[in-house]
This record gives sequence, C-alpha cells and structure tokens, in this order.
Amino acid sequence: MSAPRPAQNSGQKPGQKPRRHLMTPGQPPRHAARGAMSLTTVQRWIMSTLAVTTILHLSGGLVLAAKVNEVRSSQIGLLVISAAFGVLAFAAGLLIHGKGPLHPLLLLGLVPALIGAWWVLG
Repeated sequence: MSAPRPAQNSGQKPGQKPRRHLMTPGQPPRHAARGAMSLTTVQRWIMSTLAVTTILHLSGGLVLAAKVNEVRSSQIGLLVISAAFGVLAFAAGLLIHGKGPLHPLLLLGLVPALIGAWWVLG
C-alpha cells in the first residue's frame, strides 16, 4: 500500500478531501479567472466612455446653438458641425480601443445632428 498523500494546506489532515468552499492559501480562487478584465482593458473602457460622452455633449451643445440662432444658413452650418463632432466622438472611442476608424458605429455619431435637424428645421 502507498502512504497517504500529504495535505495541500496546513488546516487539513492527511487523507481528508479539500473543502471547496474554503480558500486554499497560495492558490487563487477558481471564480477569479472567469470574466476578469485586465487593468489596461478597464482603463480603455473608462477613457473611451469619457471621450465619447464629452464630445457628444459638445455635439448636443451645437444643436442647442442652432436652435437659438435665427439665421437658417447658420443653423444648417451648426448642425453639420454637430454631425462632424458626433462622428469624431465615436472615432475617438474606436481609436482608444485600437480599432480602425472606419466602423459602422460611426453612424451613431450622426444621431444628435439628425434629431437636432428635426427639432430645429422641422
């Protein structure tokens, strides 16, 4: 017969099964590996979220400026600039994540200008 194996942690007796609900010193918990993101990934998500929302607020401000303005050509110009900033917002988010700047998400940048055009010109 073979000798019983030594226990992995000091709190168990030889031959005793390890208790799964307890933490084993020196070993990471099994659930920590599932769904964990690295620090770099979290930083990218935070930076892209801040960049996109900040630039979209600028785009919305340009829509408000178009609403206040009474000259039709100025309203259209401000809405075009608003659309450009909206597209640039999503391009910045994509570039922060290391993706190419040409992506279907860029179309979402047109949403503030399109809603603004309906509101201002309609």
